[in-house]
Amino acid sequence: MRTTVLHASTGIPLTGFLAALCLAGCSGDKSSGGAVQSASAGSAPAAAPAPAPAAAQTPQGQQVYQRCAMCHGPAGAGVPGSFPPLAGSELATAANPAVPIRVVLKGLSGAVTVKGQKFNGAMPAYGTMQPLSDAEIAAVLTYVRSSWGNRASAVTAEDVAKQRAATASRTTPWTAADLRPLLGGH
Repeated sequence: MRTTVLHASTGIPLTGFLAALCLAGCSGDKSSGGAVQSASAGSAPAAAPAPAPAAAQTPQGQQVYQRCAMCHGPAGAGVPGSFPPLAGSELATAANPAVPIRVVLKGLSGAVTVKGQKFNGAMPAYGTMQPLSDAEIAAVLTYVRSSWGNRASAVTAEDVAKQRAATASRTTPWTAADLRPLLGGH
């Protein structure tokens, strides 16, 4: 009998690294006592969440977003107290697309305020430890920046390549303080 690992709050099937990550301690839905549920082969997973608006439907971006949905939720709402929302996020929709690109490439660590709520955690680096191509990062960020009411500009693979080159020597995740100058703060 084959077992499929499902994210507890979204019902999204997780495979490979994502399943191992959640089984090793991903803290998604605390109300279910953990981040994962198991379903035997042949059993029906939870109903799929409602998709993002049609204008934001980029097949590759939506597919890559499944990695993000484990923590940020299928509708970008996040998990209060654990994972910040992407819907309406000042970081995800920053006028300067270098902000979300850098976060995806190198990760984010420490205290951050999103939509007036404080979060203190860590996001993995999807540009190094769990590599995504420039095109995949561009697609997922364009999807996020145009979904759930977000209305920010598209991100191109060239934008990502420039940020990857500009930050190649960085070995640690970004902090909110590191990103503040890119957001126009001091």
